[in-house]
Amino acid sequence: MGLFKKLFHRKKNRQEPELISGDWNEVTYDRQDYQIDNREQRQEYVKGCMEQIAEASKELENLQFEYNMVTSYLKDIEEIEALSEEDAAELKDCARKIDNLERQQTGYEERKNRMDEETFRELERMEDEFEEGYEKLTEAEEYQDLVKRDLRKLDGERQAYYYRRSELRRIIADTKSMTIVCTVAVILCILILFVLQFGFRMDTKPGYLAAAAVGAIAITIIFIKHNDSIKELSQVENGINRIISLQNTVKIRYVNNTHLLEYLYFKYNVSSAAELGKNWKRYVKEKEERHNYQIAVRELDECHKELVEILRFHKIMDPMIWLHQVPALIDKKEMVEVRHSLIIRRQSLRKRMDYNKEVIAGKAQAEVKDLVDTYPEYAKEILEIVGQYEQNFS
Repeated sequence: MGLFKKLFHRKKNRQEPELISGDWNEVTYDRQDYQIDNREQRQEYVKGCMEQIAEASKELENLQFEYNMVTSYLKDIEEIEALSEEDAAELKDCARKIDNLERQQTGYEERKNRMDEETFRELERMEDEFEEGYEKLTEAEEYQDLVKRDLRKLDGERQAYYYRRSELRRIIADTKSMTIVCTVAVILCILILFVLQFGFRMDTKPGYLAAAAVGAIAITIIFIKHNDSIKELSQVENGINRIISLQNTVKIRYVNNTHLLEYLYFKYNVSSAAELGKNWKRYVKEKEERHNYQIAVRELDECHKELVEILRFHKIMDPMIWLHQVPALIDKKEMVEVRHSLIIRRQSLRKRMDYNKEVIAGKAQAEVKDLVDTYPEYAKEILEIVGQYEQNFS
């Protein structure tokens, strides 16, 4: 993985993160409650950073495939626009034939409750991935709700831990004060009894015993309360560390899933999976009716074959896609719109790739680098963990 190899090759400005309830788009790195000198906690923290880099790398691989596909479509447009005037004229003539034949189907278009041509062509272009896209979008929406519930739950647990930590710190401080008060009180009692014994010749032996007993009991109770609070405080701080680590993991998934939803909504031009499913049902019905109508239109099929052959002759990588983009082959404005749509898709993919590379992996890399710089005595151990992850993901 390239991200692992570049771990110590760049240095980024590191800002102290702030945990804000509900801020799920920001990955937090906070080792304030980690005891870095503790080997187990140190290794846990470093492994957490490396796991975030690994998850970002995996996401980058998935994004790169679709990014390359969109880029190939853009290259096809460049190849078409670079054709000579003669070749371009031949291509446009074939495209116009197809366009004219399609326009002749006015009887179909005049029927009621028909899907408009633009929507049908848009859905047709996505046919091969439609069912997969609907399933992916449905799963992404369900997963988004699940992650939101998890984040709300983690926020509540974190606040509860913070409140309990504050209480325990107050109890520890109070027990220290009570210890001092009890000690002073016992000393005062002994002094008073001493005065009564030697100044007034009174029998103060029971008083000494009572003062000693009460003082011992009180100090014992306070000592037990103090120790119990310290033990619980350690457990609470460990719980806070676990929640922060879990939150970071869930936040990454939340952000990636949010970006995925935004991309799918834009890609399929819908606002929900339900809308996409409704469009799919309309498309299936529409396709069947159009198929029955086009059986008699053989000439249109022949023109399609001719167009594909022309495109293949000119080394277009995906000629079949242009059967559904005929207006773009005729009208430059249509071609500009197609290019614009592809550029937006590629920008969306690039944004997600940059987020995983620069924000998720970058911050994790900077955090590990800063950890090495801050604690050079543990540098060898940290680099060994990094090396293990590089071997696992290389």
